[in-house]
This record gives sequence, structure tokens and C-alpha cells, in this order.
Amino acid sequence: MLFRAIAAVVLLSATTALAQIAPAPADLAAYRGLHAAAVNGDAAGIDRLVKGGASLEARDSGGRTPLHVAVHLRQADAARALLRLGADANALDAQAYDIVTIAAVADDVAMLKLSLDGGCKATNITSPYHGTALIAAAHLGHDEVVRMLIAAKAPLDHVNNLGWTALIESIVLGNGGARHTATLKALVEAGADVNIADRSGATPLTLARGRGYAEMVAILEKAGAR
Repeated sequence: MLFRAIAAVVLLSATTALAQIAPAPADLAAYRGLHAAAVNGDAAGIDRLVKGGASLEARDSGGRTPLHVAVHLRQADAARALLRLGADANALDAQAYDIVTIAAVADDVAMLKLSLDGGCKATNITSPYHGTALIAAAHLGHDEVVRMLIAAKAPLDHVNNLGWTALIESIVLGNGGARHTATLKALVEAGADVNIADRSGATPLTLARGRGYAEMVAILEKAGAR
């Protein structure tokens, strides 16, 4: 039990350390051209710069395109303009994050819709964990985002390089509260496999019982979890 607790702390620390990184103040100060226009939400400036030959796929020190920056900073007009002008909706930054995953982690429902409508795929494998936007959203208990990603055909049973599915992350990285429970319920109702175990052989039901998450346990039992 102590070993598992220590392992959980290590994994949580690793997750925090490798979380996606928004532009820092130093990045913002250094930006010119399209990156600066994205920061300022300057759709007209973006149009002018692209017509003048600026590269839509220019990268900053973190591998972020202007589109990544617009999504990080919730600049919807800028993001919309960049997508309209042909920015790669599925581009990955240096940490392998796409705009759908950035919006999902931020719990930014409006930007998520814009990103999906703009062509970013909910099926993309993203992050240093080889996960998906759905796994990231489930981890954080962003239940509305989870439902949107399910509707966009995100893979329900993808296993990341920690050995966890979205369903497992909603339990082991959740708090058992209303939003994580709603997340788990949405995944179960969508048909996620309730019996995929983690690397130690613990199933979602075992994990939920071990944490005392009674509502999650009830949902999993009703779904036939073992």
C-alpha cells in the first residue's frame, strides 16, 4: 500500500512536470509578426501578414505555432483567422500537444468547438504520455469537454504510456467529486471498456473501491465491471 502511494505521488509529480506549457512572459515579449498578432487577437493583422508571405507554421522556442499561441491565450478571432487562412490544425508543439488538447486542458469549450470545426482531430495522439485530448480532459474532470470529445469520435479505450485509459485517469487522477464522476459516467455510457486494467492488474472497479469513490463504484458495477 505504501509503495502504491509513493508510486502515485511520483506519477502525479511527473504529470505536473510535463504538463503543457503556455507562452511565458519572455516569449510574449519576444514575439513578432504572426505570433504577436495571435497574442493580440489581431485577425486583420494576421490576414495582412499572411498575404504578405508570413509563414503560418512559424515556431517559437517551445515549438508553438501562432495557432497554438492563439488557443493558449483564448484569442478566438485570431485562431479562427489562422485556420481560415490554412494553418495546420493538427500541428504539434515541442511537447506534442495539439490545439484540441490545449483547449481540452483549459476547459475552454468554445475554443474546443472552434478547434474541432477547424479540422483538428480528436483522434490525435498527443503529449509526452502518448495520450489523447480525451485522456487529458478525463484526468481533470472536464466533463463537458469529455462529452464533446466523445461526440467527435475520440478513441475511448486508448492506453497511454502510463498504462492508463481515460476511464482509469478519471479515477486515479480524479478526486471522486461531481465532475470526475460525471466524466466517468459519460465514458461508461459511451461504451468505454470498464474492465481494462492498469499495469498492476487493477481494474477501474478495484481502483474506485480502493479510493472509496462510492458513486463511481455504483456506475461501474451497473455497467458490469469486474
